[in-house]
Amino acid sequence: MYKKLLVLFAMVLFVCSQAKEIHPYHVGSVEFNYNSKSKTFEITGKFFLDDLENALKQKYGSPVHFNDGKYTAEINSLLKKYCEEYLKLKTDNKFLTINYIGFEEDNESVNIFLESETVNPPKKVETAVSFLYNFFDDQMNIIHIIVNGKRQSERLNYPNRYLYKTF
Repeated sequence: MYKKLLVLFAMVLFVCSQAKEIHPYHVGSVEFNYNSKSKTFEITGKFFLDDLENALKQKYGSPVHFNDGKYTAEINSLLKKYCEEYLKLKTDNKFLTINYIGFEEDNESVNIFLESETVNPPKKVETAVSFLYNFFDDQMNIIHIIVNGKRQSERLNYPNRYLYKTF
């Protein structure tokens, strides 16, 4: 009886470990929310924790682990560089400077926080988002742009990274 339980437990662990390694899909989201009081875009990205760890490792060559506090400073440094390369924002034909704020873990996902320089309420918003494209050729990113309460959303599938919206 004990051997049967041990074998069953081992099988369950194996199946669970395999399921964790393989996602049935690769998806993330990025929201660009224009704050009319601060005149900035508040930007939030949400991605699977393990996918982001693997993409950072492949891009920069050193492993990091979000669940381990000793990597926090390194993760912040790498995410800042990663965001500078894989996220661009342009309003009314002017590229905006994006400042990395930080990240937080949320169960099996990671939220990334950024903020743009100040800008007047835009009529035209252009984004280039290619998070995790360096790691997955089936990555899908859901993009939300909110200006003056009007929300426009679209799905970008690899390799498409550009989104243009008018308000």
